[in-house]
Amino acid sequence: MATVLVTGGNGYIGSHTVISLSENGYDVIIADNLINSKMEVQNRLEKITGKRFKFYKADCCDEAAMRRIFEENSIDSVIHFAGLKAVGESVKIPLDYYQNNIVSMITVARLMKEFDVRKLVFSSSATVYGMSEDVPFTEESPLGVCTNPYGWTKWMLEQVLKDFAKANPEMKICLLRYFNPVGAHESGLIGEDPRGIPNNLFPYISKVAGGTLDCLTVFGDDYDTPDGTCLRDYIHVVDLADGHVKAIDYLDKTDDCVSVFNIGTGKGTSVKEAVAAFEKACGHEIKHVFGPRRPGDIAVCYASTDKAYRLLGFKARYNIDDMCTSCWKWQSMNPEGLSD
Repeated sequence: MATVLVTGGNGYIGSHTVISLSENGYDVIIADNLINSKMEVQNRLEKITGKRFKFYKADCCDEAAMRRIFEENSIDSVIHFAGLKAVGESVKIPLDYYQNNIVSMITVARLMKEFDVRKLVFSSSATVYGMSEDVPFTEESPLGVCTNPYGWTKWMLEQVLKDFAKANPEMKICLLRYFNPVGAHESGLIGEDPRGIPNNLFPYISKVAGGTLDCLTVFGDDYDTPDGTCLRDYIHVVDLADGHVKAIDYLDKTDDCVSVFNIGTGKGTSVKEAVAAFEKACGHEIKHVFGPRRPGDIAVCYASTDKAYRLLGFKARYNIDDMCTSCWKWQSMNPEGLSD
């Protein structure tokens, strides 16, 4: 049984990917520093899968802590989620983002080389496409016009990993650029559980719908879109998790040192449409107001998913109604999120 080390495996996307890996016959080891996640996730994963996964409380920037994981386990591949991820926060504390996100990946890559672990899936982002609105974005769309430090860390790390693979052609690296993950596991046991005030749209809608927060502010209703609000490619987190498993499988058969894939639905959904879909899911109105545009937001952002379908066999299964239904189930079952 192949063993996958999932860094940031207690996080939102990481925990759902652990489930998908387990369901597809992989053995999983989780490393997480619990800065933006909770240990209770381990109990929830055990309820869902019937397995207790080997867990290390470790910061990926800490080479000694990570070395222990590589020494104690026979690891076949790594999926690297670990990193700070809030766009707005990255503007306020850029040095923390550059330090954490870049050093953590470089530390893991060094250990992979030392311990001859040759397969890596890196959690990149559509933010690498920057301010362009030449949609849909393909894997060949221009890069490097990022609007925030978070996006720049992803762009820089893509370059770091391309150079790493060029110098070490035995490596097989997959860069997954995904769009807007939303939704939760069908059990309602795990979902997006940010600490503090949510930065992303759907956790905020969920908390307004559940009464934890008073009102949603929609940033901008005067964009050049059908209803004036931004269009985004929302993808169900369970679909996204399956995309990571398909990427791991792909690395077993490709001869390319570096492969790049967009993971999305290929369809844009407006903020107004997302709010309406959530109102349908929860059965009542979601109080919202319109505010000014937010700096750095583009009007339209969605993926071309042709390459992922052609080479990975990946196609999103869930629509916006499914995403909202699962979000609401998670929120209803866990109104205060998970305990620490």
